[in-house]
Amino acid sequence: MTSSPDDIGQRAIDLHRQYQGKLSIDARMPLRNADDLSLAYTPGVGHVSTAVANDPSLSYELTGRGRTVAVVSDGSAVLGLGNLGALGAMPVMEGKCLLFKELGGVDAVPIVLDTQDADEIVMIVKNLAPSFGGINLEDISAPRCFDIEERLQDIGIPVFHDDQHGTAIVTMAAVTNSLRVVGKSLEQVKIVFSGAGAAGIACAHMLMKAGAGNLILVDSKGAIYDGRPELNHAKRDIAQVTNREGITGNIHEAIEGADVFIGLSSPGVINREDVKRMAPDAIVLAMANPTPEIMPDEAKAGGAAVIGTGRSDFPNQVNNVLAFPGVFKGALSVRAPRVTAEMQIAAAVALANLVDAPGQENILPPALDRTVAPHIAQAVALAWSSSR
Repeated sequence: MTSSPDDIGQRAIDLHRQYQGKLSIDARMPLRNADDLSLAYTPGVGHVSTAVANDPSLSYELTGRGRTVAVVSDGSAVLGLGNLGALGAMPVMEGKCLLFKELGGVDAVPIVLDTQDADEIVMIVKNLAPSFGGINLEDISAPRCFDIEERLQDIGIPVFHDDQHGTAIVTMAAVTNSLRVVGKSLEQVKIVFSGAGAAGIACAHMLMKAGAGNLILVDSKGAIYDGRPELNHAKRDIAQVTNREGITGNIHEAIEGADVFIGLSSPGVINREDVKRMAPDAIVLAMANPTPEIMPDEAKAGGAAVIGTGRSDFPNQVNNVLAFPGVFKGALSVRAPRVTAEMQIAAAVALANLVDAPGQENILPPALDRTVAPHIAQAVALAWSSSR
């Protein structure tokens, strides 16, 4: 039984007020007496500082850097809610940090920036890098997010835009296992996206690397096609390798005959009549949060064989929580300076393989399955080590 939006919203506000947020800081070293103080702080800490200054790699051993990630956002694209700004992003960033710790054993610090200027964000993150072992970019709107992430790939620690690559990893795993359920192959199916922002474009790229050939991305103005005017650079690039049918209409036209619908946009984009016009044994992954592109009961009424959402109160939660804790855990364990495409694909394969016998309501492990992050971490670490 699911809670009503009003009920769950008020409960969430009440809980956050009760705890005054989701995070606190705990000491790892004891501080019981003067001797402890002399080792943790002065005079002992001076020797530690000198050692790290002389050999920066010791920062991973003598400080918390090697187990700590910064979760950075400018609040320009928070969930499916839009540009809420820095303070509006803070509850979500705290939530990400909670999941990092609880599921991956990775310490994480929320950092919200009161700027949406790409140059300033890049400068700030570069200057923050010595404090952290990795940077998780979050809820930064497209197309700026592509540029920001690309410009931060040379700072010596992994910088991972979760809205792009975390979504792509989990979506790839969900599609893989959904296709196993309905007995179709990735190379033969038609996949239609509602949403051509950071997540949609990243998912499309990963699916194409895995063998998908027939994809159509649709934004609020219609299908993305080669030559469509006023596309940003990311959409122009994806237009050149997708939509081989040359469809120029809206989502209701593009979805005709589709085997897979992937929703990364906004509530209520499609209805049961749209699902009826999809191919037999259709797969509907409606991942807009907090309200999906189509509710599961509507998708089922339209005849969908496999249905997933981004929510935890329906079966088949297709959510980044299954990816990012393990990805960073693995990258930190081998001190990888970046998260490569091979590491992302390894994560997606590992996640899909955690489900021995996928079913209509069992295409991914539960979001709170504590075995997921270590399993993905191992695959990610191996992928990095194998590439060296």
